[in-house]
Amino acid sequence: MTPTPPVSRTAKIQEALAARDALAAALSRAGVQLPAMDIRTPWADDREAEARYALIHLGVCSAPVALMLADVITKGTAG
Repeated sequence: MTPTPPVSRTAKIQEALAARDALAAALSRAGVQLPAMDIRTPWADDREAEARYALIHLGVCSAPVALMLADVITKGTAG
């Protein structure tokens, strides 16, 4: 049986999942889709450790997707 992660770990992971989903939705509305976005914590192999933070890993993307992302950001900052 797998032990239940501490509440604070779950909260940090849930926060990162929500942020990832919001970012993916915003990028999708702008016509940009990254091939992979997942959540990583500094303690990937230690289920008992509390995660002080969780990171949103944006993966890798092609040059055209990177240029689309740069264009969307530039347009957003010009407003």
